[in-house]
Amino acid sequence: MARLTADQPFIHDGCTITDCTFGAYTEIGAGSQLAHSNIDDYSYCDRYADIANATVGKFANIASYVRIGATDHPLDTAACHHFLYRSSDYWDDADLDESFFAQRKARRADIGHDTWIGHGAMIKPEVTVGHGAVVASGAIVTKDVSPYTIVAGTPAKILRLRQPTEIAERLIALGWWDWDHSRLRQALTDFRTLQAEAFLERYNG
Repeated sequence: MARLTADQPFIHDGCTITDCTFGAYTEIGAGSQLAHSNIDDYSYCDRYADIANATVGKFANIASYVRIGATDHPLDTAACHHFLYRSSDYWDDADLDESFFAQRKARRADIGHDTWIGHGAMIKPEVTVGHGAVVASGAIVTKDVSPYTIVAGTPAKILRLRQPTEIAERLIALGWWDWDHSRLRQALTDFRTLQAEAFLERYNG
């Protein structure tokens, strides 16, 4: 694989990208679809991810076949079919319902820094996955996930904490994800070898 770069995302074959921005050292897996989303530094998604109307923080790890910001159909109207808002696909004299699409774009999902979204998981619109959180494979997340919490199931429920609350708060305060590229390289051995508390002690977290 080619080395990732700071100046442009590494987008694999077969992707569909619409109205998205990318930070440094980002990677988008083959066949993925992204729309109206922001992917921050060092974050990546594996094959066939579907991300819409989302803000993804730094160092997010998004596995294959994940869906973030899955769009909804109207439920309070007489019908829920997309002929209501994709009307021009069916009639020459009908327009798209632009207000419906604007409402969809406004209902954003927010994925924090240093998160891990497992294979085939789904994150619903207007859900926040906190910094350091983990979403297990196949989970369907309908409510906010607290920082450094691991959730699993359908609907997703707390499985356990990834880090004790005190350590989680210190990691968030340290904010290592905002370090520059050279500082991350200097600390690489410590990232690899130290447990979180020892890392915090070394870096005054």
